[in-house]
Order: sequence, then C-alpha cells, then structure tokens
Amino acid sequence: MSAASLSLEMIDGHPQFRHLSSIAGIAVDLRYATPDNFVGRDLYRPFDCAWLHRDAAAALEQAVAWLAARRPDLHLLVLDALRPQRVQQQLWDALQGTELLGYLAEPVRGSIHSFGMALDVTLADVAGRELDMGTGFDDLSERSHPALELSMLERGEITEQQVANRRLLRDAMFQAGFFGINSEWWHFDCGDRVLVRQSYSRVL
Repeated sequence: MSAASLSLEMIDGHPQFRHLSSIAGIAVDLRYATPDNFVGRDLYRPFDCAWLHRDAAAALEQAVAWLAARRPDLHLLVLDALRPQRVQQQLWDALQGTELLGYLAEPVRGSIHSFGMALDVTLADVAGRELDMGTGFDDLSERSHPALELSMLERGEITEQQVANRRLLRDAMFQAGFFGINSEWWHFDCGDRVLVRQSYSRVL
C-alpha cells in the first residue's frame, strides 16, 4: 500500500506537488484532456491534471537542462503527468474485454501516474512539431515497444532516424533519474515504481 492518498481537489497549493506551468522550457499538451487518446474522449475536464510530485518536477527540470545544452532546437512536450486514480479506473474499464489491458497498471495496484511520479513525453522542434518516433502517442501496438526496436529496424518497420529520436528522448530522461518501460516509448517513471508505491501518496 502507498503511504497515503490525497483527493485531486487537495493538490492545488499542496507542498508535495508542483504545477507544470512552474517548469520552464517545456510545452504541455495533456492528451487525456482532449479526445486525442486511445479512448477518444476527454477524461480530465473539469479537473486540472497538469501536476507532478515535486521530486518528478525537479527531475524533469534536469532533463530540460540536459536537452537544452545539447539540442537547443528541441524541447520536451509533456503529454500526460498526474493521472488521478479515478481516471485510471476509467481507462481500465474502457479496455475490459480487449487485449490491451496489459498496457495499463491495474487500478488496485496503482499507476505511477497516480502518484505524480510518471510522465508521458515526447520531443518537439521550435515550431512545435513533434519528432517522428515511428508511432504517435497511445499507439498500443508493438511498433511502440522500445524492447522491439532493433528487430523492427532489421525488418524495416521502423527507421534509423525514428530510433535515434527515441534514443535522444531516453537519454534526456534517463540521465535525470527516469526509467522507461518496454512497451511505450513515451512513458517514463521517476525512480523505482515499487518504492514509489510504498512511499508516495496516491492521488484519487
């Protein structure tokens, strides 16, 4: 079990959380606050979900600084941050009876997003155009799997430039203390997920 839980309505002004607007050098396009996600509807409105735990926010600032020093023509585009438990439950319910449940953390266990300690993120250029990663966000197919990149590259299903773009994103995030997962190139956990579930408050 996590250390505690908090209602989303308690986050504004809470000392453990920072709003994404307080982080310089990023762009924000929360896809679950739009219909542009695999469920096809806005899951966040009327709530403000543009938050991170302060530890993840500090790590994101490290990633921003690393990228700015090496590729000032690019910036990080945040696609999802804090995803409250109530929304994770909606996603879980939407995928019942499909083969896609493996892409979601079971609500009882808790998504790391629900602790404000995970990010969905990509890279964009100065004009705001997203770099080509081989798939879009929330493409729940094997082409999104970092673990399969080399075999897909050999088969010509993904290009060297697409893999290079993903590696640049990973380099920026990994050096700041984030960890990727095998099935989504866009998803990064801040720190060890077991420790997060044990030590951080889940947002309901």
